[in-house]
Amino acid sequence: MTRHIHITRLLDRGRFNDRILRQLGWAMAFIAGAINAGGFLAVHRYTSHVSGIVSGMADAWATGEIGVGLSLLVMLCSFIGGAMHSTWLILWARRQRLRGGYGVSMMEEALLLLVFGLLGAGLSLHKGLFTPPTVMLLCFIMGMHNTIVTKLSGGLLRSTHMTGIATDIGIELAKMSYYNHERNPRVAAVRSNHKKFRVYALILLAFFLGGVVGALGFKHLGFSFTLPLALFLFLLGLRPAWYDVRLRWRWWRGRWASRRARAAAQGGRSAS
Repeated sequence: MTRHIHITRLLDRGRFNDRILRQLGWAMAFIAGAINAGGFLAVHRYTSHVSGIVSGMADAWATGEIGVGLSLLVMLCSFIGGAMHSTWLILWARRQRLRGGYGVSMMEEALLLLVFGLLGAGLSLHKGLFTPPTVMLLCFIMGMHNTIVTKLSGGLLRSTHMTGIATDIGIELAKMSYYNHERNPRVAAVRSNHKKFRVYALILLAFFLGGVVGALGFKHLGFSFTLPLALFLFLLGLRPAWYDVRLRWRWWRGRWASRRARAAAQGGRSAS
């Protein structure tokens, strides 16, 4: 799975490479699993499962449960809204010649996670009042979360939807087990991509481990467990955003120095 994307220096000062993609995929899948588990404990729904949301919406409308169908429609729209918002940030950063669009999106998502923690804490006091905004916020966060890795990998990876990951694992396993009993020079032999298989398997494992850690964390620590999750996500996004800040500061400082130099030169000519 050799892939080089000549866009910008997104997560490091060097060129985007496969190692960074794998690391980000595992980290984001782990966080997604933890958020998904915490969301289930809070609102008894897996907010990253869009297929289930759409299927439930169809069932609800078919059986005449219009209220349930509308609530599921709001969840779907919130997820799409999160994906749109994250994509907008990334595209805006590119148009501004910034390198931290992904980092800014991660940092904003970290702040929204803290808001989720506050809303989750309010569920114990006013469940009916805080449940709808909590569900909408979780779907919005999941839409943002999945978009970051999807855009960064060019559609190769997902961090919240394990259906596609499991499908890709099955495809690679089929290639591994296929026996090329006839050699035909006109037909390419079936070969598996072991590196791709490892990446997908580790992302699936990271999502599962994140779910276990998230379930235990939210069970024993409550919604304060959003603090370490938000901090981890914030630090992931801080590096590319900080690189942009330093780059812009150097540019501004150089421009200011050149202006002062021109002003001093003009003042010297006037004096002479």
